[in-house]
Amino acid sequence: MERYMNLGGDSGVIAYELGDDSITVQFNDGSIYLYTSQSAGSGNLAEMQRLAQTGQGLNSFIRRIVRKGYAQKLR
Repeated sequence: MERYMNLGGDSGVIAYELGDDSITVQFNDGSIYLYTSQSAGSGNLAEMQRLAQTGQGLNSFIRRIVRKGYAQKLR
C-alpha cells in the first residue's frame, strides 16, 4: 500500500492501493476496506482514486458520499 499524503493533516486515511477497478483504503484505526466501481459507483471510485493521489479529501469524501459503499471489509 502507498502512504496517504494527508495534506490537510487530519485525515483518518493512512494508506491506499489503487487497482484497475478498485481502491483499497486503510484507516488509522487499522481497518482496511475495498471499494469497487460496482460497490461505490464508477464516478465515486474515480473521484476516490483522484483524491488518494492528490493526498487530500479522501476521508471526507468517503464519509460524506460513499458511506457504506464498500465491497468488502478486509480487516
